[in-house]
Amino acid sequence: WLARFPAERKQSAVIPALTAVQDENGGWLSRELMDAVAGYLDMPPIAVYEVASFYGMFDLQPMGRHKINVCNNISCQLCGGDEIISYIEQKLGVKVGEATPDGKFTIKREEECVAACCGAPMMAVDGHYHENLTPEKVDAILDGLE
Repeated sequence: WLARFPAERKQSAVIPALTAVQDENGGWLSRELMDAVAGYLDMPPIAVYEVASFYGMFDLQPMGRHKINVCNNISCQLCGGDEIISYIEQKLGVKVGEATPDGKFTIKREEECVAACCGAPMMAVDGHYHENLTPEKVDAILDGLE
C-alpha cells in the first residue's frame, strides 16, 4: 500500500494499514497495534487513534467473528426494521453492541442508513448486504454462517 502513495504522504495508507492489521488480529484493533501502525507510517499515535475511532469499519474491542449491522433509518423502520432488530437480539440472546458467548456473532450496531432503502428492512453481515428481511431470511442468513 505504501507504494501507492508518494513517499512524503505515506500516512495516506493509514486506512488500508489499519484494515490489514485488524483483519490479522481477529477483527479488532488494540492500542498496541495502532501504535505499531503509527510507528510504521511515521504518524503521531493520536492521529491513528482518531482515524480508528472515527470510522465504523474499525473495532477497538474484540468482536464476534460475524459482525451484524442493522439499518434503523426511517425506510427500514417503516418496513419492520425494529422488529428485525428485536428478532436478531432474541435469536442470538444478546443486545445491540454485544457478542454471543461463543464469539460467533456481534450485533455491532444499528446503522443510521446504509443507502438500501428500496430493499428495506436490511442488514449488513460482514459487509454483505441482505435486503427485504423477514425472520425466516434472517434465520437462513445467520444459520448459514460458519
